[in-house]
Amino acid sequence: MTPIGTEFAVELKREGVNFMGSRQRIKFKKHQPKKPATDRSVDEIVRELKERSAPSPDYREQSIKIHGLICAKCGREFDSKDRRLLTVHHKDGNRLNNPADGSNWENLCVYCHEDEHSRGLLGDYLREKGRRDR
Repeated sequence: MTPIGTEFAVELKREGVNFMGSRQRIKFKKHQPKKPATDRSVDEIVRELKERSAPSPDYREQSIKIHGLICAKCGREFDSKDRRLLTVHHKDGNRLNNPADGSNWENLCVYCHEDEHSRGLLGDYLREKGRRDR
């Protein structure tokens, strides 16, 4: 081991590094979390967080009540034991658009739902491939 120069050792000590014989030990300062600058009480903050994380209404069950246990695309009918295979498709693509009348929903089986979302991808791929082949 090569000896450390005194100037370097003094600089390291200033940085918080101590030397014990040939071993080095670094002292770390504990991180103190900063308190958020707010005028609100803890109860108000907790109430706000609970409101934010409140579960949204179950639009799947609403859609099933409105449209029934049937796939809108292939017409397959479902019963209570296999209803998990029935999904809700948002016609406009916005999963946050959930009108109470169900006008943005259609019940699709998982296979038709996958087909519905992959059609655009396949069309884009084929269109791009056709441009490259020209």
